[in-house]
Amino acid sequence: LALDALDELAGWGLVPPVVVADAGYGQNADFRAGLAERGHAYVVGIRGDITVQPHDAHPTAPAWCGTGRRPQPRYRQPPVTVASLAAAAGRDAFSEVTWREGSRGPMTSRFLAMRVRPAGVRSRRLAQAAAVARHGRWDGVLPEVRLLAEWPDGEDKPTRFWLSDLPDDTPVPELVRLAKIRWRIEHDYRELKHGLGLDHFEGRSWTGWHHHATLVTAAHAFLTEQRLAPKADTPASPSTRPSTPSRTC
Repeated sequence: LALDALDELAGWGLVPPVVVADAGYGQNADFRAGLAERGHAYVVGIRGDITVQPHDAHPTAPAWCGTGRRPQPRYRQPPVTVASLAAAAGRDAFSEVTWREGSRGPMTSRFLAMRVRPAGVRSRRLAQAAAVARHGRWDGVLPEVRLLAEWPDGEDKPTRFWLSDLPDDTPVPELVRLAKIRWRIEHDYRELKHGLGLDHFEGRSWTGWHHHATLVTAAHAFLTEQRLAPKADTPASPSTRPSTPSRTC
């Protein structure tokens, strides 16, 4: 459904600069592959149990004896979880990053970015299918992405993880800003529900709910546009000028 929504947006000529998603989407290898196929850069949350190969790992194949099928190249070392890989780097490898100003002060934590190759069964099959479709064969190499890990102060290990296919020269603070932008989604969702009545629908039909949700979304888009648009400079109207000087009590 998410990929269909992106395809529909593309049909309208709208392409997001970056797709961000929580682990409910980011954990899905098909979703990540679908974004890559469409050319959408992404920063998506994942769980710590996703397995990867280090970026400098290379698949190898044993020498062919001349009979039977040629052995396929594969990684000889077992994959590791992103949680264990990030923890093995050590706390000193993590740098402090402030991504925004919160209601109680700067939002700050410690982060590490490193290149990895997702190595789950589904990731391997998707990589193989893409390579065969493009080149007619697969050399066993898994695509590289960036792993972003967070190790907050007071914790004994990294706690949150994201995968991104943004360019290598993307600064870590920018990766963190995008990874943490979910607060904006939650803010908008709260505004849709409590400020504009998204959860006030009491009908029973799909059509009625669709109409209600569409109008609420349109109202939110209008208010957002008004909030972001700079106010135009206009001459003061004579009818709005006070006839007497204002006084404060």
